[in-house]
Amino acid sequence: MSSRRISDEQLVELIEAAIFVSPQPLTKKQLKETLLSDISVTPKRLNQALESIEEHYQTRGIRLVKVGSGYRFQACSSLSPWLSQLFVERAPKYSRALMETLSLIAYRQPITRGEIEQVRGVTVASNIIKTLQERGWVKVVGHKEVPGRPALYATTNEFLDYFSLSGLEQLPPLPAQQQSQIEKLLHDPSVREPS
Repeated sequence: MSSRRISDEQLVELIEAAIFVSPQPLTKKQLKETLLSDISVTPKRLNQALESIEEHYQTRGIRLVKVGSGYRFQACSSLSPWLSQLFVERAPKYSRALMETLSLIAYRQPITRGEIEQVRGVTVASNIIKTLQERGWVKVVGHKEVPGRPALYATTNEFLDYFSLSGLEQLPPLPAQQQSQIEKLLHDPSVREPS
């Protein structure tokens, strides 16, 4: 199968349109394997096209952003006070317990339910883990090799997408005092994993 050639301008237009109409973020690999499968495009040229699109939208109300599962267009966060008026449905309110659990999973993954309880000092209600899994924000990534083999939880690409992060390194840093307190609690030999 021979590869077609297109101009840089056509490549930018094609990628821009594909990302715009796609219901999900698109990765470079997805673009290459589908949209560009019969077009001669080097990785360098693909990167340049994406950079061109990013640059073009720097002065617009939307931006091309890279999130956990690929590239997507999204409105500038500075416009959210006005744009939120378009949506009748309000964002769900999450409990402090749910947010603390999600934070521990995000910062300490993979982590067990017992370790979360050890840090928080209270039992994690089953509905909290269930809600996080239903939202697609966390998943079981394995089991800890201790008696009872508790599930190990980690965040997903959906978590990164929802919070507009391309990777976990974009999470704000924990204050040193909180980090050391969490480490101390997680390594306390008097606390054992429930079996």
